[in-house]
Amino acid sequence: MKLLHRDDLYAWSSFNKERNIDFNSIAWIRPDGNILIDPLSVLSEDYEHLNSLGSVRWIVITNSDHVRAAKELAHVTGAQIAGPFAERSHFPIKCNRWLYDGEELVPGLQVIELQGSKTPGELALLLDKTTLITGDLIRGHKAGSLTILPDEKLSNREEAVASVQRLAEINGIEAVLVGDGWSVFRDGSLALKELAASLVAKCS
Repeated sequence: MKLLHRDDLYAWSSFNKERNIDFNSIAWIRPDGNILIDPLSVLSEDYEHLNSLGSVRWIVITNSDHVRAAKELAHVTGAQIAGPFAERSHFPIKCNRWLYDGEELVPGLQVIELQGSKTPGELALLLDKTTLITGDLIRGHKAGSLTILPDEKLSNREEAVASVQRLAEINGIEAVLVGDGWSVFRDGSLALKELAASLVAKCS
């Protein structure tokens, strides 16, 4: 696994040839049990590394298209699974907890619901008010900048843009860790503001 911008954050990835980007998973290492976000299958060497970092308490799935290897990893680690409240009636796997806007899964990990993406109530997670972790809606197809899903993949573009604007109004975000593509490790708030401005300009 790759060490990220904080000593307690790691990622592992799988390259998607069709989209020419990496799909990413995040591990937050913490004394009270580690948290995995949108976990992909783990290679044996990565699993050994993950196992050496302590037990896994929670697996968070940001949306039903990012279930990935959550069920298998929950089975081998004993972790509980948390998913988006808005998808609770038709989520493809069983969850132990449903997450909704404004709550904290654990102290320091705030849940933000995004609207207008492929699935209702897609989750973004704000860690310690400085690191934003996103699922499908916000992504990085080019290093150093952010984008969103193509219009044809959005359920409601106006709501999607409003969700991005909401995130752009959060001050102090240093990094944006995306589920799909290149993450941004510096000036995250600026990257989000630039994305929001570009989306509004496209609408006008």
